[in-house]
Amino acid sequence: MTTTDGYRARRYSPERSAWGRLTARDSVFRRLDWVMVWSALALSGIGTLLVYSATRNRTELNQGDPYYFLLRNILNTGIGLGLAVGAVWVGHRALRGAVPILYVISVLLTVAVLTPLGATINGARSWIQLGGGFSLQPSEFTKITIALGMAMMLAGKVDAGERLHPDHRTVMEALGLAALPIVIILLMPDLGSVMVLVVIVLAVLLASGASNRWIAGLIGTGVLGCILIWQLGVLDEYQINRFAAFANPALDPSGVGYNTNQARIAIGSGGLLGSGLFHGSQTTGQFVPEQQTDFIFTVAGEELGFVGAGAIIFLVGVVIWRACRIARETTELYGTIVAAGIIAWFAFQSFENIGMTLGIMPVTGLPLPFVSYGGSSMFAAWIAIGLLQSIKVQRPVSA
Repeated sequence: MTTTDGYRARRYSPERSAWGRLTARDSVFRRLDWVMVWSALALSGIGTLLVYSATRNRTELNQGDPYYFLLRNILNTGIGLGLAVGAVWVGHRALRGAVPILYVISVLLTVAVLTPLGATINGARSWIQLGGGFSLQPSEFTKITIALGMAMMLAGKVDAGERLHPDHRTVMEALGLAALPIVIILLMPDLGSVMVLVVIVLAVLLASGASNRWIAGLIGTGVLGCILIWQLGVLDEYQINRFAAFANPALDPSGVGYNTNQARIAIGSGGLLGSGLFHGSQTTGQFVPEQQTDFIFTVAGEELGFVGAGAIIFLVGVVIWRACRIARETTELYGTIVAAGIIAWFAFQSFENIGMTLGIMPVTGLPLPFVSYGGSSMFAAWIAIGLLQSIKVQRPVSA
């Protein structure tokens, strides 16, 4: 074989082709956690069907087009996938250097909610109207920037080999970074997002190896803060009413307790296999408010039954399980901390959303990740998946 023939053979061999590079053992494509990806995709697909079922007859919401929310949810999922691919392509390590910029942008957007640019929906001033029927909820992206920002600070000296654990000064600085957006979001007031952010902060500190005294101190401070918030009247009346209805389910069933009562009726009527997709009487009759967002799980309970609702919980569990594996197997503290923050976010928010529909948690207005309708929530969740995939594929590959 001549030199030219040998060059051509190498140039056009399967190993050198685009498909060969894509499927090579050390390729990013092969190293992705496809179990997590397909589970998240399944959740988004199920959510799209449930959103369509909940909104196709609601002319006051869908502007007379039964496919309005269906198409928008498909678009949101597509954009979310694109953002996940972008997160993998850029990489969590490259984003580490851009965290200060991302943090400042997220804080500015959060502050903008409190200005005339903000919009109030269901009693909470949490959105920025973008026009054309689109809106942005900055608190969803704050979950990502707090996890990234605290991870950057807490893991800096540890990954550099200067320390085994973050010192007290570093922990204080990281807590200060998280405190600013949390206080702003509390002023909206968006208590549900604050609860998620606090859980993320605790998980990040635990994963960083910070002293247990910080964890105990934060929990004690949180309890004291809840008492002060209640006593000082920071919460709006509708939020106080939600907690009252949670404490006493029989309180005002046609008023403040209406949502949770109807939610339990819808889920209970589904039985084992459900009434069938698009055939739920509670959903078709529009008895459950905000069913495409906060109470999307009621559609699953009624139309897909215990089996379908259980499948959603199972898929959420699979995503969290795979995220735990990534956090455990990564060799850098920065990646472990970021993954821990995302795990806490997905786990707590899913538990809170499903729990409030079952009456075991207070109503806070948190969406079910990947399933509820909402662009900001979908985008943030898929960015988080992209970050987890980046942590997995950028760890050293064994021989």
